[in-house]
Amino acid sequence: MIKVDMDHRQEITDDIESHTQQIPHTLHKGKRQLILKFDDVVYKIKTKKGGLFVKNKEVEEKVILKGVTGVVEPGEMLAMLGPSGSGKTTLLTALGGRLGGKLNGSITYNGEAFSNAMKRNTGFVTQDDVLYPHLTVTETLVFTALLRLPNSVTKEEKVQKAKAVIDQLGLTKCKDSIVGSPYLRGVSGGERKRVSIGQELLINPSLLFLDEPTSGLDSTTAQRIVSTLWDLASGGRTIVMTIHQPSSRLYYQFHKVLLLSEGNTLYFGKGSEAIEYFSNIGYAPALTMNPADFLLDLANGIYTDEHNVDHDIDRPNLISLCKRNNAAQFKSALQGINDSGKSQSRSKEKDSEKWPTSWSQQFFVLLRRDIKERKHESFSGLRVGQILVVAIIAGLLWFKSDISHLQDQIGLLFFMVGFWGFFPLFQAIFTFPQELMMLQKERSSGMYRLSSYFMSRVVADLPMELILPIIFIFITYWMAGLKANGINFLYTLLSLLLNVLVSQGLGLALGAGVMDQKAATTLGSVIMLSFMLAGGFYVQHVPKFISWVKYISIGYYTYQLFIGSQYSYGETYPCPSGQCQIAEFPSIKQAGIHLHLNDQLMAAAALVIMAIGYRLIAYIALMRIGVRKN
Repeated sequence: MIKVDMDHRQEITDDIESHTQQIPHTLHKGKRQLILKFDDVVYKIKTKKGGLFVKNKEVEEKVILKGVTGVVEPGEMLAMLGPSGSGKTTLLTALGGRLGGKLNGSITYNGEAFSNAMKRNTGFVTQDDVLYPHLTVTETLVFTALLRLPNSVTKEEKVQKAKAVIDQLGLTKCKDSIVGSPYLRGVSGGERKRVSIGQELLINPSLLFLDEPTSGLDSTTAQRIVSTLWDLASGGRTIVMTIHQPSSRLYYQFHKVLLLSEGNTLYFGKGSEAIEYFSNIGYAPALTMNPADFLLDLANGIYTDEHNVDHDIDRPNLISLCKRNNAAQFKSALQGINDSGKSQSRSKEKDSEKWPTSWSQQFFVLLRRDIKERKHESFSGLRVGQILVVAIIAGLLWFKSDISHLQDQIGLLFFMVGFWGFFPLFQAIFTFPQELMMLQKERSSGMYRLSSYFMSRVVADLPMELILPIIFIFITYWMAGLKANGINFLYTLLSLLLNVLVSQGLGLALGAGVMDQKAATTLGSVIMLSFMLAGGFYVQHVPKFISWVKYISIGYYTYQLFIGSQYSYGETYPCPSGQCQIAEFPSIKQAGIHLHLNDQLMAAAALVIMAIGYRLIAYIALMRIGVRKN
């Protein structure tokens, strides 16, 4: 007893064919077609049982995928359905070559294993749209084209390809609008999803994976997205997607359906034949309903009778029955397909191993993109206002102080050490944790080298992070009455900028090493406070067993440079006994601050080494978190 609205299904088919005739498939010209096979795919993970303080924790092996088999040919769109936790996203990630761990079974692409050549011929759209919010739609796609398309394509051609994708995906009306984010108004959710798809279409992929492309979208927008994908499949691409609960209108656009339940395959075959298959094994829909709803009910172990009453079914028995019925069908399907393009894939493997663009091209494109995106944050009204207010307040508090108030001037210098130690530190800590998803997404597609990304970020941050301290010192220095001499001012300014660079490097290292914003902020606060306390201003008689801390303290070396920028060896100040040596002033002498040129040079060299060293630590930390080329 099969109750499906056949008129409705025919209407949908007619709409799809009409839509297909209106949109050209020029992007797939010259690309080889690709057959995806997956046979008996098994994926296991190990989990530990027991609390935090349990010594011998029990290790449990959990099977996520349990022998999943299927095949998708060019021109087909496969939809993987199943309840939450059924293994859809895990299988999609495995098929896309992005899953590590204990993966067994066979996954081939035109008869070959996954490789770097295949990676650059494959598009992968994640469920979350990982995009830069301040870039426009056009900028987003153009920057992606400049990075992902090879040097055999000129810059002008790359820009034209980006514009062609904009036209194909119907993004022309919003091409000059910023992408936006949950906290920044931009394009709509459906347009943002099409931008994500467009980024993958730029490389003209033969195989396209999408994880929940309709998640969070209304039915009309979801229909447009799936219709676009149907059109792309009609151009010869192989498309695989996960989808949670599609409407019947969406369901009938899927060429093939894979239904998963607890990592097991309940059904694999044509979407139009799924209802008939389950009817033949005793699970016919008793009501006219969306086929997807019926399939998901079965995957959840629920069967609805003619009275619209839900009954629990024996899911293990259903899984066993489906496996027996489908085993022969799967094997024949896998054996009956010709692996066309296999030799072509091998011949092109060597060329595809190379990066699509040179290191310098990646660096300059990423640098331009970083500056466009980061300038909104670096020069936000809140940050600029914060610096101006602090600079003016400091200038007023120390207004026109002179050498007769030596302790006050030294206090101002140490205040600048502390303020410009914490401020850049906390700004830099958030850099890599906030960009982790973007970095993993773009690196997994082979878009650029990690070194070119890292250097572009470091260089892009320099002008934006150094302008604010320059503004601060121009205001505070002259208001506070420090030495009105160009050389002394320049010395103070350079010392401040060096302090900012070191503090920023420490923030980058902590952020990349911890990758947790709260934990990194807490750790950064503890480290910087320790450096300040050991700097020599607050505690001048430090016990010998802990005095070594000052030699790794940013504040100690910066404090020494600031003192040297204002005072020289042999200079005096008014004291009760007449004129006293500044070098003998308690806050200077007992802190171990020396005014000789060699000591100043050593302090500057120590800060330069720290600035470079912290950035090297940050780079090594990024290499260790799984964002390598492979």
